[in-house]
Amino acid sequence: MTGPVATFGFRDVDASEKPGLVRGVFDRVARRYDLMNDLMSGGVHRLWKDAVAARLNPQPGEIIIDCAGGTGDMARRFARMARGAQLRRGGADAKILVIDYNAEMVAAGREKGGEPEIAWAVGDAQRLPLPDDSADAYVISFGIRNVTDIPAALREARRVLKPGGRFLCLEFSRPITEALQKAYDAYSFKVIPEIGARVGGDRDAYQYLVESIRRFPDQRRFAGMIGEAGFARVDYTNFTGGVAALHTGRAI
Repeated sequence: MTGPVATFGFRDVDASEKPGLVRGVFDRVARRYDLMNDLMSGGVHRLWKDAVAARLNPQPGEIIIDCAGGTGDMARRFARMARGAQLRRGGADAKILVIDYNAEMVAAGREKGGEPEIAWAVGDAQRLPLPDDSADAYVISFGIRNVTDIPAALREARRVLKPGGRFLCLEFSRPITEALQKAYDAYSFKVIPEIGARVGGDRDAYQYLVESIRRFPDQRRFAGMIGEAGFARVDYTNFTGGVAALHTGRAI
C-alpha cells in the first residue's frame, strides 16, 4: 500500500479500496439486515433506537438527516414522532432525508414503504449532497464505523447543520466492565458469525461487522473526535453497559 490506509475489520487496506469492500458487505446483507439485527441483539437494538429517537425529539418543520440510514428503521421512528408533535401543536411537516452509500440498502428500505415525510438518496457521508447550514439535526446509527475517513464524515455533519443543530451518533462501543467485555467478545466472535452464516448466508460479512466494532474508537476517544470536528456540548450515554453508546453534540 502506497497511499492512505483505512481499516476493514482487522485488516488494513488502501483507503481507496474500503468503499468497495464495505459496499460488497452491505450488498450481500441488505435483504435480511433488519432480521439479523433482531436476531443478533435479541431485539435490544430496538430499545437503543427508541432512546435515540426520544433524545432527538423530532419536531414539526424540522429537516433531519438520517445518514447511513439504510432501510429507514430510524427515519420511520422520527417521522412518527414528528407527526405526533404536529397533531398536538400544528406546524409544517418534518422532512427526513435518508442518505446511504449502499443502493441495495436504500432499495430495501423503499420496498418496506415509508411515511410521506421521508425522502431517500444514495450518497456518501463524506460528501453529502446538501448545502451548508441546511439541517436541524443529523443522526447516524451503526454507520460511522464503516466510513473510510471518520473525521471527514464528522466535519461534513457539522457543515450541513444549522448553528445549534443537533448531532446524534449511535454506535457499538466498549463495555465498561472486564466481565462484560469478555462475555461480549465470546458472543460476538462465536455466535454472530454463525448466525450470519445460517440465517444471512454470509459468515464473512458478519465477521467483518464484529471486527469493525473492535477497531472503532472507544467512547472517550470518539467524543474527542466529535469535538475536534467543531461540535460543542459533546457527551455520550452508554447503553447496555457500553455495548453501544449514543454520542451527542451541538453545531457551533
